[in-house]
Amino acid sequence: MISPKKIFDLCVENKIDFFTGVPDSLMKDFCAVIEESAEKDKHVISANEGNAIALASGYHLATGKIGLVYMQNSGLGNAINPLVSLADEKVYGMPMLLVIGWRGEDGVPDEPQHKKQGLITLSLLDNLGIPYKVLSKEEENIESMIFDLSKSIFEKNIPHAIVVREGAFEKHNRSNTSPDIEKNLLSREEALEIVLEKIPKDGVVVSTTGKLSRELFELREKRGEGHGNDFLTVGSMGHSSSIALGIALAKPDKKVYCLDGDGASIMHLGSLAIIGQHSPQNFTHILFNNGSHDSVGGQPTASSIMDFVKIAEASNYNFAVKAVSKENIIESLDKINKIPGPNFIEIEIRNGARGDLGRPTRTPLENKQDFMEFLNDRE
Repeated sequence: MISPKKIFDLCVENKIDFFTGVPDSLMKDFCAVIEESAEKDKHVISANEGNAIALASGYHLATGKIGLVYMQNSGLGNAINPLVSLADEKVYGMPMLLVIGWRGEDGVPDEPQHKKQGLITLSLLDNLGIPYKVLSKEEENIESMIFDLSKSIFEKNIPHAIVVREGAFEKHNRSNTSPDIEKNLLSREEALEIVLEKIPKDGVVVSTTGKLSRELFELREKRGEGHGNDFLTVGSMGHSSSIALGIALAKPDKKVYCLDGDGASIMHLGSLAIIGQHSPQNFTHILFNNGSHDSVGGQPTASSIMDFVKIAEASNYNFAVKAVSKENIIESLDKINKIPGPNFIEIEIRNGARGDLGRPTRTPLENKQDFMEFLNDRE
């Protein structure tokens, strides 16, 4: 296995000294090293991967130096536009090093949302004209890999990539980079169970990717309820609120509840403005805020400096409120269930999840079928 600290040090030695991106669970140890080791103004956890490409481009324009952009391979979707319309040699030619976690590699067991992206990752880089090396735990000459890539980046003035296989990095004993959350706050699962008590039996639920959807599935099992009410958004980070908006506009007779996270919401924050613009009266947006990218290593989000309630109000939501306790959640949902939407609740929660948290036992296609039958009142 490769030391993530060694990779970081080799990048700095080869004049790659600016780091930006979206954390990835496969590379959480490398992300932790960056968080601990990079200079304060030389590391930015970006809203999404496209933003990271732009940040690295801005750094190059200002300094002539190279930035490193880290991401999960699913993030290539967000990155493609600036990669081809900003960084490509046929446009501005922006040199940078992409470090990409290879989820869903063919033959490696993984979650369904990663399978397609895993199959097309290398061919996608080929089609984008991005030279790359694949990093596995068997790599014996990482020094030459980093040197050769950095040399080529400087010579060609275009993005290059390292594609990181699962298990390539050694475990890093990270310091606590998670935000300092009050211990008396509810866990996400505790808050979610309170929310479920207040969602009507015929309420439509769209939940964000990550641990929230996993907890929702297990809570339905615990409560002896079916899963037809719930669309569990696996992958597609930041898009659950737009999925919920599409449903709310098409089914105005049904109450629609979007269960969102702070990192996911920040990734595509503009969706709040579109929800407010169309103002579906049957829409409730519930954001669980633990201040971190909990599902991929606990790195901090920008939520500590944000006021989501004011953002929702400025985006034309009818009512917006922050809740920090069981009583706050119950009071807020009791009010929201009686007034027209769109409405917004930010629930501040503590970081972390149960160590024995499972995963949905129904496939995405089964979830889709059950959900559509519920939406259309089919038995």
